[in-house]
Amino acid sequence: MVNYSAIILGMNRELYEKITDALVKDGYIVIENALDPPMTKRLHAYAQSLTELKQAGISATNSQHLDSSKRCDKTQWLEEDSAVQSEFLAFTSGLQTYLNRALYLGLNDYESHFAIYEKGDFYETHLDAFKNSKNRVVTTVYYLNDGWSKEDGGALRVYNEENEFLTEVIPNSNTLVIFLSEKFPHEVLPANKTRYSIAGWFRVDGNQ
Repeated sequence: MVNYSAIILGMNRELYEKITDALVKDGYIVIENALDPPMTKRLHAYAQSLTELKQAGISATNSQHLDSSKRCDKTQWLEEDSAVQSEFLAFTSGLQTYLNRALYLGLNDYESHFAIYEKGDFYETHLDAFKNSKNRVVTTVYYLNDGWSKEDGGALRVYNEENEFLTEVIPNSNTLVIFLSEKFPHEVLPANKTRYSIAGWFRVDGNQ
């Protein structure tokens, strides 16, 4: 019987190790040309075809509500589909296994959605997890936009725990950002054209 998990781990071991080392040292990492470019193109095409997008909510506690003055993007959850979504989720599953083995994080779930920002859309500075809440532990953001430039807007700005600026990421295709969810406030600047990404979170409790 073929052990697909072992194959995925073997194929991506160097990248998984790089991510793990960065999380230990700095708490975050930005990787350009991270994954298989043909997969990125297929994910982009799939995102462009989505027809059941929902307005994204914001969380103040454990509940969500809509507030377009703070967040404007629309989303649709990823699902196993025996095609390109499953290909991406196989990569994140392998990363989850590697992080658990290397850092004993106890991650037991990964949730992710396509995030679509149309012209003018933004997301104000926020954290992905509340202190000591033990839900979202590690955040991933994967960008799908070909030929994106700074002038196109929609950059991701990341801050440290003292809200001091750390880095700005142009959401160009095949760029992967990973950081500890409760330590890094971040925001999405207004996009000047439609912007596509996949946002995801490794969790310890399995609850959304």
